[in-house]
Amino acid sequence: MKGDRVEIVVDAGDTTRTYEVVAGRAGRRVETAVRRGVVEVSEVTRSGTVVRTARFMANRVLALVEHPVPRVDGSEKPARTGHPLRDDPET
Repeated sequence: MKGDRVEIVVDAGDTTRTYEVVAGRAGRRVETAVRRGVVEVSEVTRSGTVVRTARFMANRVLALVEHPVPRVDGSEKPARTGHPLRDDPET
């Protein structure tokens, strides 16, 4: 979904470098995969076409942080609040 982003922190010898892959347009999403010692982070369209890919050696990746955009389309049901699970024993 537009706005989804993934941060990748990579060991660059004497320092670390941070990269970001962002789903920039509506209908795009960011997918991550680890294959054969390589971490791939791709921006993908609705139809599954890869727009761009960032590849990193898995043994150099220190952190991979996914930042999804909060969904407002109702796909996630809100938690019920205000209804206790049981009656309060002190009343």
